Amino acid sequence: MRHGKKVNHLGRKTAHRKAMLANMACSLIEHKRINTTVAKAKALKQFVEPLITKSKAENNQSVEKGTHNRRIVFRYLRDKYAVTELFSEVADKVGERAGGYTRIIKLGNRLGDNADMAMIELVDFNEIYNAGKPKKKKTTRRGRSKKVEDAPVVATETKTDDSEE
Repeated sequence: MRHGKKVNHLGRKTAHRKAMLANMACSLIEHKRINTTVAKAKALKQFVEPLITKSKAENNQSVEKGTHNRRIVFRYLRDKYAVTELFSEVADKVGERAGGYTRIIKLGNRLGDNADMAMIELVDFNEIYNAGKPKKKKTTRRGRSKKVEDAPVVATETKTDDSEE
C-alpha cells in the first residue's frame, strides 16, 4: 500500500525520474509549452514551480542571495542556458504573479497506446489565451481603510398640516 506517499514514481528509478524531469523542465523553459502525458505533466508542475519562484526572488534580494538561488536551480536543471533564460526572461514575465505559473490542458488520448495526453505551458507566455481578458487589479488579503468623503447634507423641510384651523 502507498498510504501517504506523495511522489509519483512514473515507473522509473529515482535517478532516471530526476533526469527526465530536469530535461522536461529545460524544454518547458526553452519552448514555453510541451506535450506529454498527464501524469508526467503533473509531476513536472510540482518540479518546476518552486524553481520559478526561486528565479523570481532574485530580483527582490541581494546579489549573494541571487547567486545562491541560481546555484540551487542549476543543481536541479543541470543546463546553464535554461537557468539563464529562467532567471532573465521568465522571471521578468512572472514577476507580479503570486503563484500558479503553469497550466495543464488535457488533449485526449494518444493514438498508439491510448495514454492520456496533456499540454503543459507557462501561463504568462500564452498571448492568445489572455488576449481578450483585461488585466486584473492587484488584490490584497488585508482590508484597507478607505477615506470617507464628507457628502453635503441636504436639509429637508417637513410640512405641517395647518388646515385644522
